[in-house]
Amino acid sequence: MASAEPYPSPPPSPVPSRVDPILRNVLRYTVSAKEYKTLHDYLITRSPPAVRKRAPPPARVNAIARVSDDDNVAAIRASLRVFIVSQTGLQIWDQLIARIFARGNPPKKKPKTSVFRSPNLRLSLSLSLILLLHRLLFRFLTRLRSNLAIKDADPFRRRNPRIARALTSRLAPAAGASLAGFALGVYPADQLRLTIAIYFATRAAEYAYNLFENEGWFRNKPWWWGSWMMMPLATGQLLHAFVFDRDCFPKAYGDFILSYTPNYLQRRPAAYPPSLPWPEPNTIVDSLATMSQLNWPPFISPMLFPNNPSPLPSALTSISPITSPAHPSIPHLSCALLHPSNPSCSKTFLTYVLTAFPPLAKFFTLVFTLFSLPRYKFYLSSPFKEVNMLAKRVLRMTLFITMAIGTSWGSICFFANTFPRHFLPTQRWFLGGFLGGLWGFLERKGGRSNFLYSVRMSIDSTWKVGKKRGWWSGIKGGDLGVFVMGLMVINMIYEKDARAVQGGMVRKGLGFLREDCFVDRTIGMSEEKSNREKGHAE
Repeated sequence: MASAEPYPSPPPSPVPSRVDPILRNVLRYTVSAKEYKTLHDYLITRSPPAVRKRAPPPARVNAIARVSDDDNVAAIRASLRVFIVSQTGLQIWDQLIARIFARGNPPKKKPKTSVFRSPNLRLSLSLSLILLLHRLLFRFLTRLRSNLAIKDADPFRRRNPRIARALTSRLAPAAGASLAGFALGVYPADQLRLTIAIYFATRAAEYAYNLFENEGWFRNKPWWWGSWMMMPLATGQLLHAFVFDRDCFPKAYGDFILSYTPNYLQRRPAAYPPSLPWPEPNTIVDSLATMSQLNWPPFISPMLFPNNPSPLPSALTSISPITSPAHPSIPHLSCALLHPSNPSCSKTFLTYVLTAFPPLAKFFTLVFTLFSLPRYKFYLSSPFKEVNMLAKRVLRMTLFITMAIGTSWGSICFFANTFPRHFLPTQRWFLGGFLGGLWGFLERKGGRSNFLYSVRMSIDSTWKVGKKRGWWSGIKGGDLGVFVMGLMVINMIYEKDARAVQGGMVRKGLGFLREDCFVDRTIGMSEEKSNREKGHAE
């Protein structure tokens, strides 16, 4: 015998013959029937009696909000939620950033803009439109594909064989729905849109590689093959852009490099008179670029030649406070600028490694510890194993970054002592960054995300450098085309083999785009595969 409910709900009231259309639409586009039932059950069990009496039962809500096509309503409902959540999140983020950077500084007044010109509003609107159009197009093309496959569509297939093959392809809904990506054009064309386009393009290339690997294309690849091989090319281009085109270089990336270069960039000494000028780190880097354009001039020590009126070229007089007291046995001006008190380039490199390693280790320990917080259950079940894995990851990453930065700076001295002055005077910066990127071999097993991040920064920098120097001109809306093509490739790969799309949250997001709910399709695939293997074994 079933026990009586502690809080019995009132009997469903009859539905009025005429319901307010505003109320009906609000109910239809706010919550689904299943969501309202869950919310209603929550109200019944935990809310005060007054609230329980006012809450209409699910049957009455379903009768009021009758929906002829629930899929379209669900798509509109999801897009509205994306708009509200993204707009709220962006507003909160702006407030946090303003408060963090306003500490001790007077608040900056932002220029007033129209509501419809607000970047946050347009970004939220573009995201919600992408979701809505993607769901509508995917459902329409799926139904069209099913209708063209039936016998009644034989005349159309005979008259239009190519169109019929394209529309009945398994990948047609995934490819066609990706055209919804053009809704990103609602957001103004700026750096964020370019970053999104590059991100989706590189992700598409990564998943395509995973698909080919799953299909056995790289079955006999050598043991050293991996994503780390992209790192030397990326760091070579980035170092060259950092020296010659810093306006086309990611600022955060450059600040990180400068902050962890203690030996090669000479800071103002504490006892140096504040009234005298001292070159800033960016000035030092600009002077190195000028040296390479002047074919790496030799160092003329003022100590050995005090009567020389111009020991420095006229374009390099700003570094005189560093090079004037430099050791007289240093033969190259670049070495006198980078390590003026130590004539040995190898000792300077070794000193840099020993000096930069501890602060970088602290930095990556903090970062990886924060990223490992969601895995706290594994730390509780097997703490020694997890801590050991964390320590190895920190040490590998610290050694990789330390040696990469040190090698890039140390290559300046190496090339100055090895190459003739006129041999590759500016291109050797790319070679130095290339040598520094080879240390990515240490992180070849778990550093793909870091390598791809550097590749994305390099692609962004290369595009800007090319536009600045006139190598190519941008196409209006070209970033939208790249974004749509990247989304299309990702959708098609997800349709063909969901396992090639790495990351459970990414797979769930793609499922959410096409109304598969927030579910990871590979979970069912793995269970089906294991059951099939058990059946073959039996």
